[in-house]
Amino acid sequence: MSNKIIDVVAGALMRPDGTFMLGSRPEGKPYAGYWEFPGGKVEPGESHLEALKRELAEEMGIAVTSATPWLTKIHHYEHASVYLRFFRIWSWQGEPQPHEGQAFAWQTPGKLTVAPMLPANGHILKSLALPDAYAISCAHEIGEEAQLQAMREKPWPVVQVREPGMGREQLGDFVAQAAAIVHGYGGKLLVNADPAWCADWPVDGVHLNGARLQALETRPDFDWVGASIHDAADLAKAGALGLDYALLGHVAATASHPGQPALGWDGFAAMLAGEVPVPVYALGGLSLADLDTARAHGAHGVALMRGAWR
Repeated sequence: MSNKIIDVVAGALMRPDGTFMLGSRPEGKPYAGYWEFPGGKVEPGESHLEALKRELAEEMGIAVTSATPWLTKIHHYEHASVYLRFFRIWSWQGEPQPHEGQAFAWQTPGKLTVAPMLPANGHILKSLALPDAYAISCAHEIGEEAQLQAMREKPWPVVQVREPGMGREQLGDFVAQAAAIVHGYGGKLLVNADPAWCADWPVDGVHLNGARLQALETRPDFDWVGASIHDAADLAKAGALGLDYALLGHVAATASHPGQPALGWDGFAAMLAGEVPVPVYALGGLSLADLDTARAHGAHGVALMRGAWR
């Protein structure tokens, strides 16, 4: 196998209902018949976005009008190594047409109806199941009963219980009550705590703080695992452990970090200028109104604490 790494772009066409498009690889190409995200090689002198627009115009006859950077991945095939840069595509002109003899299929996250998938895309598919916005508890500020009531009134698809002042027994009791609410409407509940505490709790996963992230050598055995990151080394560690997402902040001034300078959007984007192996949520002083700005700077979405429950 050649040591040369081919620079490749790929795009997930996204509908408002969360469905996305996959395409089959045409005859005559490696892995013919396998399904993948549309895209192709970056030509000399092209930016990644320019390459994406050209490839999708050639491949399916559409004009991309809005796309945001998302994830990167290096994958080694038998015939070549590729450096994949994924975008999510939010709007386009025209209807996709099979210009290269391929087939297209709209898919729902977690419910694929086509196979087999190109090997590089497994974790990308799981990432598409993550919501645009993610809520974090603040019972330590508003009280346990108020927090539980807020969970009943605001059904977030993913909720992280983050209550550092609670001991193991108190936290376990609170998590059991929160899980009954969140699971009752079909959401996922994660806990920011020692993974060993959570092994028998009714949770869907765990969230690691920076210290726990750096101390681990293997991924905790949960369906969903995320981490708080603060620099490129943290992001690389999250990728090496095969985590599902990361939170990066604080982007704006927040009461949780008084006197500490905020990253700002330029600082946030700079943190994601290299490899981005997992979806990254922007965190800190944000609201749902910041979602488009977050995506434009490379975020998967936004994570909200106080803003989630107001």
